[in-house]
Amino acid sequence: QVQLVESGGGLVQPGGSLRLSCAASGSAFSINAMGWYRQAPGKQRELVAMITSGGIITYSDSVKGRFTISSDIAKNTVYLQMNSLKAEDTAVYYCRTDFRWLDYPRGAWGQGTQVTVSS
Repeated sequence: QVQLVESGGGLVQPGGSLRLSCAASGSAFSINAMGWYRQAPGKQRELVAMITSGGIITYSDSVKGRFTISSDIAKNTVYLQMNSLKAEDTAVYYCRTDFRWLDYPRGAWGQGTQVTVSS
């Protein structure tokens, strides 16, 4: 199937920037969409940004204008450039992919990477 490996989280001051990366690996799969969700303490996991194989991008209203999602198709990798970070962005960020494996529709989650925005 597929495995997702995330990197790029960390501690940053308000107004700062971070860049998250997520690489999908496996065999006999094709990506339909990749993106990012986040979960803050005591809250539900929520969509941050998603990009489809056709390049259609969706952002949460809370991150529009500050975050940018992009992908490298050849590397099965998705990125999230996070600028103008706010304390409210503090959460565990999870990579998500919707894919097909042997023509079966599947989904997978990354392990999560912590993003903390604090002075």
